[in-house]
Amino acid sequence: MYTGHCLCGDIRFEYDGTLGPVALCHCGQCRRAHGSAFSASAPVQKVRFRFVSGEDCITEFESRPGKFRAFCRRCGSQLYSRVDAIPGILRLRVGWINEPLGKGAAQHVFAGSKSDWFEITDDLPQFEKTERTNDPH
Repeated sequence: MYTGHCLCGDIRFEYDGTLGPVALCHCGQCRRAHGSAFSASAPVQKVRFRFVSGEDCITEFESRPGKFRAFCRRCGSQLYSRVDAIPGILRLRVGWINEPLGKGAAQHVFAGSKSDWFEITDDLPQFEKTERTNDPH
């Protein structure tokens, strides 16, 4: 069981499932949304994910047709992204999970558009775009 909450604590969740591979996404949208060199997220099964409180505090932004990024409207914490084409999966931002993940990042995606001020120095696989064309990163 994983639990977590946003920065202000209004939104809380539980996830009773396995986290998919953690991807570090370097695309321009993720960099802008997070104000960082990359975002860190993992796919989760929507059916095993539930909000304990604060679901009414979530705002979704359609960043491209059919892709939505969710955040807390009070504190601005990035929560997840989802795409209409994959309705059963959320791409959970792992930074708001309370428990240790028990694993590290698995890959860098959209490394071809990474910022020029960040150097990837690990040996994780790097994908110019993403390893799956329908990945909702």
